[in-house]
Amino acid sequence: MRIEIYTDGACSGNPGRGGYGILMKISGTNYQKTFSKGFRKTTNNRMELLAVITALELLKVNAENEVCIYTDSKYVSDAINKKWLQSWIKKGFVKVKNPDLWRRIVPLLKVHRPNFFWVKGHAGHPENEICDRLAVAAASSKHLEIDAYFENPDDVGLFLSE
Repeated sequence: MRIEIYTDGACSGNPGRGGYGILMKISGTNYQKTFSKGFRKTTNNRMELLAVITALELLKVNAENEVCIYTDSKYVSDAINKKWLQSWIKKGFVKVKNPDLWRRIVPLLKVHRPNFFWVKGHAGHPENEICDRLAVAAASSKHLEIDAYFENPDDVGLFLSE
């Protein structure tokens, strides 16, 4: 089975109110599902990356599945496709932004082995446009969560294993 995941992040101000949008589809079927969440203070790159992480966390583990992720974030797609993440892991994420999220995605990449594809944002790509609308709406909602690592990194660091 081929699972197609489309993601986008949005931020009003950077940092500022942010959100992510996810569209998941099963190729060859009519199945599709959307997810989104908003945060009161975060960054665009955090939302782009969190969208991918959340989508992968929602997947059931099945080695037979082909997982394809479509993102308009060069930050995310290049980190994976250009093997920057492997270098960051070897260096212990020293001087890397968003180390909490990069650490969180590593085991998910091993389990699901997704392929990453970059799509140009705001260029009429139907699924990317859906994700953009979801992300913007989530960032504008009245029920925003706290991005604890971003807002209080010293406190959260107490709970992160190195």
